[in-house]
Amino acid sequence: MVSVMLDDASAAKIKTIPLSNDTVPRRINDIANDLKEQLVDKLKDKRVALQFDEATDSNKDCLFIAYVRFDMKNSLCEDLLFCKYVRDRATAEELFKMLDCFLTENGLKWENCIGVCSDGAQTMARMRKGLRALIKKESPNAEWTHCVIHREALASRHLSSELSEVMTDIVGVVNFIKTRPLKTRVFSAICEEMGAEHQALLFHSEARWLSRGKVLSRVFELREQIRIFLEQENKYDLAEKCSAENFLAKLAYLRDIFGKLNELNLQLQGKDKHLPQVTDEISSFTRKLAMWGRRLDEGNTDSFENLHEFVDTTDYDATSVIPYIKEHISSLMGFFKKYFPENSSQYDWVRDPFNAPAPTGFSSAEKDQFIDMTSDSTLRLKFTSQTLSEFWLTVERQYPLLGQRAMAILLPFATSYLCEIGFSAVDALKTKYRSQLNIELRVALSCLKPRFEKLCTAKRAHSSH
Repeated sequence: MVSVMLDDASAAKIKTIPLSNDTVPRRINDIANDLKEQLVDKLKDKRVALQFDEATDSNKDCLFIAYVRFDMKNSLCEDLLFCKYVRDRATAEELFKMLDCFLTENGLKWENCIGVCSDGAQTMARMRKGLRALIKKESPNAEWTHCVIHREALASRHLSSELSEVMTDIVGVVNFIKTRPLKTRVFSAICEEMGAEHQALLFHSEARWLSRGKVLSRVFELREQIRIFLEQENKYDLAEKCSAENFLAKLAYLRDIFGKLNELNLQLQGKDKHLPQVTDEISSFTRKLAMWGRRLDEGNTDSFENLHEFVDTTDYDATSVIPYIKEHISSLMGFFKKYFPENSSQYDWVRDPFNAPAPTGFSSAEKDQFIDMTSDSTLRLKFTSQTLSEFWLTVERQYPLLGQRAMAILLPFATSYLCEIGFSAVDALKTKYRSQLNIELRVALSCLKPRFEKLCTAKRAHSSH
C-alpha cells in the first residue's frame, strides 16, 4: 500500500518494522469486520437478492459463499456477503443454518429477500428438501432462479454419437501428448519448427465452461502438427483417422459451434446481469440456431467459418456431414427450449415501457400507474439516459406499485457468476500462499544445509576419536 501511494523507498522502511506473529492477521480481521459492519448497515431494512454456491477447493476445504445485491443511492450494488468453511456435510439443512445464522446475528430479515440464485445441484434446487425450499418457508416472496450460465452449459453438452466419437478421439490424442513430458517437448519442437502460433495443446475439463471450445480450437489449429507427431510415434492408424477429410470436417464444425457457444457464455458472464438482459441473449442465440438450420437445408455452410473454409480449400463434399450437423443443431434447439422455457417478451414492459403494452397480469391500480408513467414526458427523457435499474428506481418513488413490480424482476441475480469468480479468487490465493511457503522452505533448507553438513562432519570426527 505504501509502495503504491508513496514509493518503494518508503515501503522498504516499513518492512524494517518488526511485527508479532498475530499483528497482521489481527489487522486483516479488523478490516474485514469493519467492512462487514458497513455492509450490514447498508442492508438494514433494504430488499435484497442473494446468490450462493458451495464448492471444494484445491486444499480439500468445502466453502459456502454468498453474494448480495441491493439498491443504494438510485443504483444497484453487489457485494460479498460471506465466505465460510463448511465443517460437516454440505447438506441443504447445514447450508441454510449457516445462511440463517448470519442473517439473524446481523439483524437482517428474511422477508426482505425477494430472490435467490444458485446452480441446479440437488442440495440447492430440490423443491421439497433443497436450500431453495427452506428459504421459501422463511421468505415466501423469494423467487428462485436457476443460474442461466449453468443452464446454458447443460443445454450445450449433448452430442450425437458421430460427433461424440470425434470429441473422444480428440481428448485421447490430447491426453496422449500432454500426460507425457517427453512427448510434450517433442510436439512443442514440431510446432516451433513449423512456425505455429502455439506450441502446446490444452487439457479438456468438463468443469470449465469454455474448455471444450478452446480445446477444439487449438486442436484444429495444430491438426497438421498432430498428424506429423502421430506418424513419428508410429500411430499411423490414429494419424490417418485424424487427418481424414470427414473427421476434419466434423472437427471444423465442432470448433465453430462451440466457439459460438463460448461467445454466448461470455456474454452471460459479468456483473450487473439481470433476467431481461440474459433472456435477450438466449433468445438471440436460439433464433440464430433456427437460421443456421435453414441455411443447412439449402446446403449452405457459410454460417460456420472454419467448416466453410475447409470445404472451399479442400473441395470436400459437405453433403456427407451436413445431416450430422443438422441433427446437432436440432438437438441444441430442443435442449435450449427445455432449459429456457421463459418467454423473452414477458419482460418487454420493463425493457421499453414506452413502446410495450401493459402485461395482462397487472391489477387495475398498476395499469393506472402504467398509463400515468408512460404519459410522463420527463420520465421518457430519463429513460434514454439511465440504465434500466436506475430508471425503475426513479419510477418507484413516483409510482411505487409499478416500480416494485419492475424491481422484483431486475433485482434478483440471473447467474451465480460472482460465486464462481469468488471461488477462483480463494483458490488462487491459497495456491499462491502454498507456493510462497514452498519457496521459503526451500530457501531455509538451502541455508541450513552447509551448517548441517559441517555439524555432521564435526560429529564424525568426534566419533572417530
